[in-house]
Amino acid sequence: MSDESTEYYTLICDEPSHEVVLIDCGTREMDVTRAVRKVTGLSLWHSRVLARQAPVTLLGGLSAHRAQSAAALLQSAGAEAKWGQEPERGASTAPSL
Repeated sequence: MSDESTEYYTLICDEPSHEVVLIDCGTREMDVTRAVRKVTGLSLWHSRVLARQAPVTLLGGLSAHRAQSAAALLQSAGAEAKWGQEPERGASTAPSL
């Protein structure tokens, strides 16, 4: 019998992941659609579908700087968008009973 032991480590990132949420498309739908296309790299058609589905999370796993830049681009196109830290995986958003 071998006496092998297994060690487990938890990796901790220096910077948490951030996400960009499109809250509302606003009145300038085509401008916002183009902005969605620019930040996501999706086709114009898919970008339009996403813009119309607001509120929707467009991007995740970003640095704070990239998330802030993407949200600013969307806002300059007329959208209501926000960026923030992604919720931790496994974290429940439903209230506990």
